[in-house]
Amino acid sequence: MTEILIADDHAIVRAGLRALIHAETGYRLVGEAAGGYEAMELVEKNHPDVLVLDLSMPDIDGISVTRILSQKYPHLRILILTLHEDEALLKEAIKAGAAGYILKRAAETELISAIETIQRGDLYVDPSMVRVLLGEPHHAPPQPSISAEALTPREIEILRLIVEGYTNRQIGQELNISTRTVDGHRANIADKLGLHSRVELVRYARQHGLIE
Repeated sequence: MTEILIADDHAIVRAGLRALIHAETGYRLVGEAAGGYEAMELVEKNHPDVLVLDLSMPDIDGISVTRILSQKYPHLRILILTLHEDEALLKEAIKAGAAGYILKRAAETELISAIETIQRGDLYVDPSMVRVLLGEPHHAPPQPSISAEALTPREIEILRLIVEGYTNRQIGQELNISTRTVDGHRANIADKLGLHSRVELVRYARQHGLIE
């Protein structure tokens, strides 16, 4: 019996995943998490065979969760579930230790196949993303490059804490400033960079050498 844990901050997505897993024999759902830290706690408690993990989580991004769990539980198979058809994120997820990468739009028909693939020890990549691993060119429109110099030293400091998974309250305590001030800095960062999700901010920080 393959034991599966799902982690996604949207209840409707978790409900869909739950239904797909319950409809299959040989699979048992052992837990659901609405955030990255909760997912890590449930993995430690339940020791599932497979973790189906959303890339964009409200507290800590899925790539960071993958990196932590893959090092601590090398036999855990992590399947990234995401809306992001992004070459850089795919490569980053695999580098972090993910065994699979599937787009949410394909999950209903491909989820069980993806789980079977990674359980065999193979890498599963959403068919629309396979060209990335084959090295085929992707003719996407060029994205503007935003220099890290656009941010103030304080904003860079806060950005580093955001991508490390700190909440606004924790950032305020760390820097000895009010939560309201943190909110203001986060709004400025989002406006300057045009990036609003934690996943986008993590990718930006890595691209500009602000984090390892």
